[in-house]
Amino acid sequence: MADGSDTIKKGRKFDQVLDGARDVFMAAGFDGASVDEIARAAGVSKATLYSYFPDKRLLFAEVAKHECMRQAEMSMDEIDMTGPPDAVLREAGRRLVGFLTSEFGRQVVSLCAAESGRFPELGRLFYESGPGLVRAHLQDYFTCCCGAETLRIDDPLLAADQFAELCKARIFPRMICGVQTEFPPEELARIVDAAVEMFMARYAA
Repeated sequence: MADGSDTIKKGRKFDQVLDGARDVFMAAGFDGASVDEIARAAGVSKATLYSYFPDKRLLFAEVAKHECMRQAEMSMDEIDMTGPPDAVLREAGRRLVGFLTSEFGRQVVSLCAAESGRFPELGRLFYESGPGLVRAHLQDYFTCCCGAETLRIDDPLLAADQFAELCKARIFPRMICGVQTEFPPEELARIVDAAVEMFMARYAA
């Protein structure tokens, strides 16, 4: 796919292309996904693929946006938001770091970091559909907890950012620098548990 164009065009096979691209990207990664494979998986011609997405980064960004939104919404739907804050936050944190350290999550973060200068749209799409969406959900949850007097927070939005950063401690800098890409489940659980304990020590009512 050619580089340079930042325009996405939609047509009747748009969703079909996204579904096929998602399967290929998940299996082969960004660099390993070829136009031929994506077109074949989507059941469209290369001409149709090019007409919708003139740049492979645009296609990957759109797939990442939909996948991040799907996982964020699914995670929030599956978490019992009526439970005690420490239990809710522990589950939310595990899902957050689970996606961040997944193969697909690592690819999205790496591509955004590598292409942010030439292609800032990638980062914006990822943030708004992933971290930004989780941030908004946490802000709403913290606001509700303050109303129920289970948490005492002056700035729920800042608290949402703080919790996310606590969950990424040790993980994100090592991952983004390529020092470590695989994290044992017990290590992730320990980091999230520590994040919840620190957060609750500051904000518990």
